[in-house]
Amino acid sequence: MHSFSTTRVRSALVALAVAGLATFGVAAPAQAASAGAAPATAATNAAGSASSASPMTAAQAQGVLRSWRNPQGTPDLGPNVIVFDPSMPQATIQATVDAVAAQQVDSEMGTGRYSLLFKPGVYGSAATPLDFQVGYYTEVAGLGQSPRDVTINGHVDVYNRCLTADNCTALDNFWRSMSNLTVNVTGLDGCRAGTEFWAVSQASPLRRVNITGGGLSYMDYCTAGPQYASGGFMADSEAGSIVNGSQQQFYTRDSTIGSWSNGVWNQVFSGVQGAPAQSYPNPTYTTLAATPASREKPYLYVDAQGRYRVFVPSPRTNSSGTTWAAGETPGRSLPISAFVVAKPGDSTLKIDLQLAFGKNLLLTPGVYDVSQSILVTRPDTIVLGMGFATLTADHGAVPIRTADVPGIDIAGIMIDAGAQNSPALLQVGTVLGTRLPRASSASDPTALQDVFFRVGGPHVGKATTSLVVDDSHVILDDIWAWRADHGTGVGWTVNTADTGVVVNGDDVTATGLFVEHYQKYNVIWNGQGGETIFFQNELPYDAPDQAAWQHDGSLGWAAYKVAPTVKTHQLWGAGSYIFTDVDPTLHASRGFEVPVTPGVQLHDLLTVELGDGTLDHVVNDTGDPVTSAAVGTPSTVVSFP
Repeated sequence: MHSFSTTRVRSALVALAVAGLATFGVAAPAQAASAGAAPATAATNAAGSASSASPMTAAQAQGVLRSWRNPQGTPDLGPNVIVFDPSMPQATIQATVDAVAAQQVDSEMGTGRYSLLFKPGVYGSAATPLDFQVGYYTEVAGLGQSPRDVTINGHVDVYNRCLTADNCTALDNFWRSMSNLTVNVTGLDGCRAGTEFWAVSQASPLRRVNITGGGLSYMDYCTAGPQYASGGFMADSEAGSIVNGSQQQFYTRDSTIGSWSNGVWNQVFSGVQGAPAQSYPNPTYTTLAATPASREKPYLYVDAQGRYRVFVPSPRTNSSGTTWAAGETPGRSLPISAFVVAKPGDSTLKIDLQLAFGKNLLLTPGVYDVSQSILVTRPDTIVLGMGFATLTADHGAVPIRTADVPGIDIAGIMIDAGAQNSPALLQVGTVLGTRLPRASSASDPTALQDVFFRVGGPHVGKATTSLVVDDSHVILDDIWAWRADHGTGVGWTVNTADTGVVVNGDDVTATGLFVEHYQKYNVIWNGQGGETIFFQNELPYDAPDQAAWQHDGSLGWAAYKVAPTVKTHQLWGAGSYIFTDVDPTLHASRGFEVPVTPGVQLHDLLTVELGDGTLDHVVNDTGDPVTSAAVGTPSTVVSFP
């Protein structure tokens, strides 16, 4: 959660958001300032008012979902994978997606996990659009080879959550996704007409999405205020006009856009055709013409014969634009028979044996208790999660470990710490601590896409480090490592976690790295030749006093540390925020800590104070402090050294 309780922060963000809307000739609606607007629900589809249909009750939603049967020929992917066919009655589809939304839209720490999959074809029409919301732990995806193979005429939206009538934000809109389809925006009326809304924060990616017929807004400006948002990530997608609005930060990679409305603190683009020009810090745009190394997430699809397969896109270097605009995405296709299809309750031993014999792993939606590591030891193995499949560490286990081999791809999963401390939650390279000869490859890199970590939140969790990267030539694409600041099992001595991400391998590229609230360094980078494009961080809120949060003569801990032995490193578009509400007098000496050497280059950095605490410098001893005297006003460093 991102706590912005002061009037000054609220005024600054709302002013920036309204300025962004004005860029597109959109007037901020009256509802945006109305303290009496109705809270958003699964049935809300206009400017803060409910549709004519009554919201579905939990019992009604469960009844609809229990009666669902997937089309004939669908492999057994578990009860929470729902496959739609365009021949189905639209009323049936509408009732089903509404039932999932009714169950998930407010279930922030719940155990429900869903994949809503659309087979190739057209759904909805201008006369009868298919409009629905996407709640927590819900994956919406097309089953075509191309995003153009599935078209939804309507809306697939995420709105603000209204916790009270005058407290509507997207700050905690986490853990949901949309991919591999076209949304042709039609239907709805009033404030919501003509715009696809994706008002989200971290861990809510858009991938292989094609938005036509209207604009795309990352801010929900149709509810009561304050309408904050703290995203976000889009890749391999196309959209026309995009409203950033109140989004504090956002990263867009290898896409095509028509226009972008405004910046707030840190808007980053790499390989984006139509991106705004480099202009940091005014506006706050960091723009790279190409992405140095990328690998798109594998995806499930149905081939021309109706067979289910998984497509694995090829890696790219110096990439720009989508992989699919000019034809088929380059890569390889695997039959579903090449995967062990796991379900909650399956033993790790069963999974490990199948992996050792050459299978890949498809994790169907649900929560898995993992008491010993899933071992990924063969080159080019795919581990693909559906519907935010969640691995929970049991008895201090490291839920996944990989060998030092090329081409492994781990995507679409969450990993939760358990009550007994784990040394790590995911270790890439060096299985069981045995150093094998490294066979990593720049031409066949290991990649992690949409991998999200939690320490606390749904329950007590403890983990020394969330992600350890010991292998080289690894791509980290949309990673959120989160030591929980709210939920269950939260407190300085309860959900203990030193560091979010430790990179020991060389030539590791991170594109979209979000790491928050860890108790020591949030990121430690020890490898040579690393590059991060977009970094977002909040320091821990809950340090009890300065004595508990300091080390080696430094106050607090930096968000991002590059080791003194590193000779080459690049960081683009990076922000660290401080909000120490338990002890507002706390200081952190710096947001970023790096060796001063010509090969270590940092670009477009900022620190921000969010109401409590002080960050004394941006990087090392450079950059002005941020304090409660100027809440929400960044201190920036354009280039270091």
